[in-house]
Amino acid sequence: MSKQYLIKDGRVVDPANKINDIFDILISDGKIEKTGKNLNIKSGETIDAKGKIVAPGFIDMHVHLREPGREDEETVRTGSRAAVHGGFTSILCMPNTDPAIDNPAVVKNLKDIIAKDAVCNVFIAGAVTEGRTGKKLTDFDNLKSAGVIALSDDGSPTPDSMIDEALKRSMKAGLLLTEHCEVPRLSQGGVMNKGFISTKLGLKGISAQSEYEAVKRNIDIAEKLSARIHIAHVSCKESVEFIRQAKKKGVQVTTETAPHYFALSEECCATYDTNTKINPPLRSMADVDAIKAGLADGTIDVIATDHAPHTDSEKDVEFDYAPFGKIGLESALPVSVMELVDKKILSWDELIKKLSANPAKILGVPGGRLSKGDPADITIIDPDKEYILKKDIIESKSKNSPFIGWKVKGRISTVFVKGTIVMKDEIML
Repeated sequence: MSKQYLIKDGRVVDPANKINDIFDILISDGKIEKTGKNLNIKSGETIDAKGKIVAPGFIDMHVHLREPGREDEETVRTGSRAAVHGGFTSILCMPNTDPAIDNPAVVKNLKDIIAKDAVCNVFIAGAVTEGRTGKKLTDFDNLKSAGVIALSDDGSPTPDSMIDEALKRSMKAGLLLTEHCEVPRLSQGGVMNKGFISTKLGLKGISAQSEYEAVKRNIDIAEKLSARIHIAHVSCKESVEFIRQAKKKGVQVTTETAPHYFALSEECCATYDTNTKINPPLRSMADVDAIKAGLADGTIDVIATDHAPHTDSEKDVEFDYAPFGKIGLESALPVSVMELVDKKILSWDELIKKLSANPAKILGVPGGRLSKGDPADITIIDPDKEYILKKDIIESKSKNSPFIGWKVKGRISTVFVKGTIVMKDEIML
């Protein structure tokens, strides 16, 4: 029998079960045995959670772990440690690795690495097309049999000529298609949002149209086929509105955004900090406001990080030549607290729902709630703890974040994965 734990006197925020109250949680054999008041154990360890929030472990449905192929940027071990440090007990890794996750042999290799090195639950997204080249669809059924739970060519859109068939096959295979929405002819060569600031800085812009035109295409096809589709990293107001109207019509569309799209704008690029070079790019303040409104009214279902590690040497070049992307696992919670909870865009219940219950439901994976018999994937938060986000506390192998140096609020205290403590009192074990 595994060790028992009692999480005592914490404010349990469990939106899936409509709980927001001071409760204790008893963990036995890796699972939640009981939730209630004034619980006790005869043996085991008691975790004092007084003054803290006890939540279902966060689930990030958009993470780049880089392994295999770019272990200099991130590995399954370092990426999963970064996830836990940020309060995430489950992550979905994207398939833009080298080789791409496009066949059962690559899936098996990655599963072996995960079994050996991961400190949290790591799920796998398979590629939509072979080599992510947009030329031939992968065998979705074989990928599912090998263990993938979703499909994406993230970093590249599924071509117009293939999206209908991809959605039909994903439906038949029972796999969620997560679509990177971009029209290449409208974005090619761009490095930041197209507008006055890009012109002023002398940098080629990426229009919002390059995103929202693709969003509309995908919604229209999903509606025509009565198919499910998930829209990745929404960044602009038009995309939010298309998704809002589609949901009102009953289209089976879900979507995510990332903290940088509601905390930063295109103005941040004025310093030429390459950590602000992201795809889709940081948009205008009007877009930032629209993202927040979409989160508030439920149009946007999920907050994901699009954690995209790059080495210092890759980012320490001119803005035009730097790769797109920033890390995000360890800044997601505090940035969300400051930008959404403190500014009364979302309540704690609503924030935790977008970080746990909603991604669990969309992906169809365990977690996202604290019910009896569920795996004890639990995140304990010190909601008022202020600290400086410094490089030396980042667990990710790469440090490419525009939030480094920020004074932030809301710190992960303790994390359980399947009933085992993997982080305690802010220290990784």
